[in-house]
Amino acid sequence: MFLAHPGSVELTNNVSERLLRPSVIQRKMTNGYRAMWAAEGEAAIRTVVDTARLTGTSPFATILKTVSAQITPPQGWVITIYA
Repeated sequence: MFLAHPGSVELTNNVSERLLRPSVIQRKMTNGYRAMWAAEGEAAIRTVVDTARLTGTSPFATILKTVSAQITPPQGWVITIYA
């Protein structure tokens, strides 16, 4: 691909490796996750934060927007909110 489009595709995956580094350090410092839901939650938050940084928006504002988004559940689902 990079031969067909010189300059538009990087030769290495260095950018991706750098983006993964904070997650790897987090995992090493905490000795990993004991529950799959914790690992999935960390991955979801990291995805939102990294995408916000790549697009030049505020990670905090993006998280607030994501959390406060109105969702429409699939037809037939019953949502119960406990206060």
